[in-house]
Amino acid sequence: IKTQQILMDIDANLYPRQDIKRLGIAPLTSMFWYAENNRHQIRDWRPEIHDNDGLTMWTGAGERIWRPLNNPSSVMTNSFADTNPKGFGLLQRDRAFYHYEDDGVFYDRRPSVWIEPTGEWGEGAIQLLEIPTDDEIHDNIVIYWLPKEPVKAGSEWHYAYRLHWVATEPYPSETVARVSHTRLGNAGIPGQPRPKGGRKFVIDFEGGPLNEIAKLDKVKPVVSTSKGRIDNEYALQVVGTKNWRAAFDLYVEGNEPVNLRLFLKLGDRTLTETWLYQYLPFTYD
Repeated sequence: IKTQQILMDIDANLYPRQDIKRLGIAPLTSMFWYAENNRHQIRDWRPEIHDNDGLTMWTGAGERIWRPLNNPSSVMTNSFADTNPKGFGLLQRDRAFYHYEDDGVFYDRRPSVWIEPTGEWGEGAIQLLEIPTDDEIHDNIVIYWLPKEPVKAGSEWHYAYRLHWVATEPYPSETVARVSHTRLGNAGIPGQPRPKGGRKFVIDFEGGPLNEIAKLDKVKPVVSTSKGRIDNEYALQVVGTKNWRAAFDLYVEGNEPVNLRLFLKLGDRTLTETWLYQYLPFTYD
């Protein structure tokens, strides 16, 4: 898909005959093997292999969120609570052929899919399942909407939504920049001893208000972590572009997943969408 857009309108009435513990509404599946953020896991000649590289969410409160996908060593389930979401989906943001070098199946042309709820869906959560895979032939990514209210036998449910099969995003933000790249490396400063247990995160942003920001403006990264310690955080304009880059080091012990959150601000103004990431601690070979 390059410039085409395919729309599908879904209108579903559900009448469960028995209690359903987990009812997934508007489900999507996809494949994510590896990308810039987990290249260390794979021994393949192609730089990246995935149908989609991130989960995007436009919350009921108006926040824009980008969550890069993972290929974990065990099944991981993450829930993102929301009320009346404006939309969510699985996107393929990276459209550069040379990032894949696959002229057989053309991963750079894989469609993005955006789910646009019709009406109010109430309270619930967007749930993301990431399943381990060691090959590109397996769909290992699942997302859906999970209502908060229990689904009981004899109840009635109605959901309507529109599926957008597109190359980009049907409703890109006009007020915040978007994440373009997520990269990981060793923590510390070149030329100095590298502390153990550290990982460097580098996140690039593009578009939106960043086109108006000068390189000497005091743009600040706002970073938080569920565990561990953040150090050496900064933001700077990428030389020769209007894009901005945020970076920080994370020091954490153990192998438990770490949830990270970051966005850029200038004074009281939020400049970017929110980058969410679940870091699965690893060591380089």
